[in-house]
Amino acid sequence: MDHTMRRWHLGQFGKQHLQLQTVAIPRPGPGQILVRVTAVALNYRDKMNIDNGTGGAQVQPPFTPASDMAGEVVAVGDGVQRFIAGQRVISTFWGGWLDGPWPQGTLALGAPGPGMLAEYVLLQEDWAVAAPLHLTDAQASTLPCAGLTAWMALVEQGHLHAGQTVVLQGTGGVALFGVQLAAAHGARTILLSGDAGKLERARALGATHGLLRSQHPEWQHEVRALTEGRGADHVLELVGGENIGRSLQALRQGGRLSVIGLLGDAQLQTSIFPLLLGRHTIQGIGVGHRRALEDLVRAVDHLRLVPVVEQEYGFAQLPEALAHLERGPFGKVVVRADR
Repeated sequence: MDHTMRRWHLGQFGKQHLQLQTVAIPRPGPGQILVRVTAVALNYRDKMNIDNGTGGAQVQPPFTPASDMAGEVVAVGDGVQRFIAGQRVISTFWGGWLDGPWPQGTLALGAPGPGMLAEYVLLQEDWAVAAPLHLTDAQASTLPCAGLTAWMALVEQGHLHAGQTVVLQGTGGVALFGVQLAAAHGARTILLSGDAGKLERARALGATHGLLRSQHPEWQHEVRALTEGRGADHVLELVGGENIGRSLQALRQGGRLSVIGLLGDAQLQTSIFPLLLGRHTIQGIGVGHRRALEDLVRAVDHLRLVPVVEQEYGFAQLPEALAHLERGPFGKVVVRADR
């Protein structure tokens, strides 16, 4: 193994300040594993952190971006019991959240925790899980944030089951994982998008209905029509602002609204009456814990679910990959650390 590696470093906010550095490969200490990174899946959170630090609390430069990776354990420190050299792993999103309620003080990887955009990374052994057996590293790298977010909203917390209806917004990683998980559980999906071509591609993944936002600006009424007036069982809210009101109106009595992200507006603006009359549950989803990620990995292997990776970029092509992320990919954008 070489003694040096490449890593991306952000000294101050702004993608123009990203630097590709050559640094020494770290050595694992007690309880740590050294992972040779092969693939890093980008999330919109990574772009926000690079731009201005708004992708999470207490994010300040300098840092190495990105939370989601797949790779191979190449060395372990004293006392490590979960992994041995040669095992394929993926990172957890939260360092130290193993199960149950979220514990104060846990670190989100990719800032303020360690970033994955490096050829080698050190992780506490509790901050990784075994990778799915049937996925490529690029596909496996999409699970820690996007995959687990959809799983937590619909399965872990939402108890998704056959016969239910799920409304999903957009065609990014979380939404497409939601389509695939709903189809695998026998639920039908109503997908919203501003791109007719992406809606057609989503139908091949199992999406039941596609609604073009330009044709259905008040899309909640079409959801009601498609469910014969009953409303949807689950809505994954990714827009924010006034859209939250449409999401509540689209739900059935006692339905569940999962607030995943706020791509349009960081404020939630709505009348309280649809919530009171509908007796809905609103839950915030901040990714999830390690045990749920392990459950997802088992499900992915059992279902032979294949995440959607729209494009892979070489390690030095991070700026191009971020530009693709800004354009709004169909599924995930992945940076290869082994290219």
